[in-house]
Formats: sequence, C-alpha cells, structure tokens
Amino acid sequence: MGVDMGETSRAIASQAALVEMEPLNPGDQRFWPDPLAMPSLMDLGRYDQSHFDRGRPGWFVLLWWLVQALAFPLSPHFANGFRVWLLRCFGAKIGQRVVIRPTARFTYPWKVAIADHSWIGDDAVLYSLDQITLGQNCVVSQKSYLCTGSHDPEDPGFRLITAPIVIGNGAWVATDCFIAPGVTVGANAVVGARSSVFRDLPPGYLCLGSPCRPVRLREMRGL
Repeated sequence: MGVDMGETSRAIASQAALVEMEPLNPGDQRFWPDPLAMPSLMDLGRYDQSHFDRGRPGWFVLLWWLVQALAFPLSPHFANGFRVWLLRCFGAKIGQRVVIRPTARFTYPWKVAIADHSWIGDDAVLYSLDQITLGQNCVVSQKSYLCTGSHDPEDPGFRLITAPIVIGNGAWVATDCFIAPGVTVGANAVVGARSSVFRDLPPGYLCLGSPCRPVRLREMRGL
C-alpha cells in the first residue's frame, strides 16, 4: 500500500504548528483538570505500519544492527575508513574522506547518502526510516538527531509517517540539534546548538532556537 504524500505533508505541517500554538484555554472542552480522567482519543490497538518499507528483509536489518552494535563502538577513533567500509557494505552511498565517529548511529544505512569531506560526530543519530542526504563538506555534530519518522497526531491509530531530510553542501548542524522529517537545511546554513528544526532553513544563514529560525547571514572570512 502506497503512502499518500499529501496526507504525510499535512501531518508533518500540523506537528510543526504545535510549536507555535496559543496557550491552552481552560474553557476549551478538551481541557480536563485531571489528565487521568480525560478519555483517550488514541487507540494504539489500531496501529499498523504494514505500508512501511524498510528497504531490506528482516534478517538483513538485524544483521546490520548487530554489526553496528559491536563493530562501530569497538573500532578505534581514527578508523573512519573501516566504518565507512561497513556502511557501504550495507548499502550506504558515501563519498571520499568522510569522517564517521565510533558512536554515530544509522538506522538503515541503505537509505543514507553522504558526499565528500562530510563529518558525522559522536552519538549523532541518523534515524533513516526515509532517505537522509548530506552534501559535501557538511558537519553533523555530536548528539544531533536527524529524524525522518514520526506519527500523525490527528490519527487515533497513530499512523507512521516518514519524509526525507536533506542537508545542503557546506551546512553545519551543531551539537544536540533535532532535525524533523521533511526538512531541508540550505547550503552553507548553520543550525545553532540545541536548536529544533521543523521547517526548511534558507541557504547561507545562521539559524537558532526552538523552533529554529534564521538570524543573520553567515559571513565567511578568507573567501
């Protein structure tokens, strides 16, 4: 069963809107003083992700998770070539002189593409239920989370939704950032530390905050 991309886009947009919502009005009929007395609008028994395609059979997914759990953290810090080789063996498209730290995590490497001279920091997570693409000379710093999967907040069955993430050439995602499904970070943009990105960011801007917004142009010295 295919995924309705129109519904997916609307669901992602509704999640982005949550970060800018008005304060709750106690007079709203949805407001209950006791959160355990309010009836649930969710029915997780209806959850169904049969439409989702992991891209590889189950045994292959488990094999990758085992290899990543053992080989990545046990490899020396300088052994970037070894970790890149492992990722390529499992279908990742990775360019030349890419740096992958030992504690970086890739959910499905066959849905990841990283161009030349890009870096992935320690404890960074590429939650690649959908495609994640990094351009050349990108940096994803430690503890940042690139998340291509979420759920429809207006579906009682909590329908799984996915959308790709693109990080443009020369962009820097700084420490402990969250990048939401469907986001494109423009070329040469900077996402400031601990920012949460729910919408596309323009190229060449320093961007900060939760939700993340462009602040000023990135000025490069020596060019």
